[in-house]
Amino acid sequence: MITLAGITKIYGGNKAVNDISLTVLEGETMVLLGTSGCGKTTTLKMINRLIEPDAGSICLNGKSIHLEKTEDLRRKIGFVIQNTGLFPHYTVAENIAVVPRLLNWDKPLIEQRTSILLEKLHLPESCLPMFPHELSGGQQQRVGLARALVSDPEILLMDEPFGALDNVTRSSIQAEFKAMEELKRKTIIMVTHDVQEAFELADRICLMDKGRIAQVGTPKELLFKPADDFSRKFFDGERLALEFKTVTIKDLWSHFHEFKGDTDQLLAPAETSVWLAMERFSGDNTIGVQSFLDDETRVVKSVSFQELSAAFYSYQKSAYHD
Repeated sequence: MITLAGITKIYGGNKAVNDISLTVLEGETMVLLGTSGCGKTTTLKMINRLIEPDAGSICLNGKSIHLEKTEDLRRKIGFVIQNTGLFPHYTVAENIAVVPRLLNWDKPLIEQRTSILLEKLHLPESCLPMFPHELSGGQQQRVGLARALVSDPEILLMDEPFGALDNVTRSSIQAEFKAMEELKRKTIIMVTHDVQEAFELADRICLMDKGRIAQVGTPKELLFKPADDFSRKFFDGERLALEFKTVTIKDLWSHFHEFKGDTDQLLAPAETSVWLAMERFSGDNTIGVQSFLDDETRVVKSVSFQELSAAFYSYQKSAYHD
């Protein structure tokens, strides 16, 4: 879907982005992660030509982004930034309608699409005549997302989209973001400096350092198969929590015994993270075992806290040893 080849951007003799190449697959969420000044936002903005590269090429669906007008390119790409970028003198309805009006949509179609997105993003229709300053931070961020999604673009670029929110609101919007069917069929590139957010939302992570790509891979690959010292040390401060959240019951499946009797317990999916399973044990002392269902095989396995702890420790040893 998106290909960057040998991209370089120079500011004042310094290479903010230094000869990077990256392929983003159709329908995946790629997170650009790294320390401040590593070049991730510059890279993101070169994709919709808010910044022009000094060298290299960028293609969308095999076609160079320089073969069409900049304004036409940007209308096909949703863009969400940290502070929403909403026009303060426009109402919510007017903000959402900016791109559809540029595309000459008729009013009923704009209103229909806006109404659908408000429902999906848990925004009341009563907010439509309001101005951005009259909304909470979480509502403003939802309106920014609605504006980016209203024309149904194939590609969504997001620059620290949840960075200005408090932790509770941020967690809520991240959960909604993950669950939205609308987003599951889009190709998304997101910039963040928040490691937990990256691991929560990414299919793959592009870890950057000093304008270069240090490693690209799934969250599991970055944790258990670091490419170099930088990749390994970058996650050290949060490693155990990230492992708990990344490893699933399905990853540990072979360590558990099949349960063949009747159970009145609610069956959790085998894709449940170890973190969530541990939380359930610690949150309810009456739970002796939890039962998990593998959707593919329809096999049920019941797991005690001791079995889960032992299986996770064994997985850790094996993963790092390999």
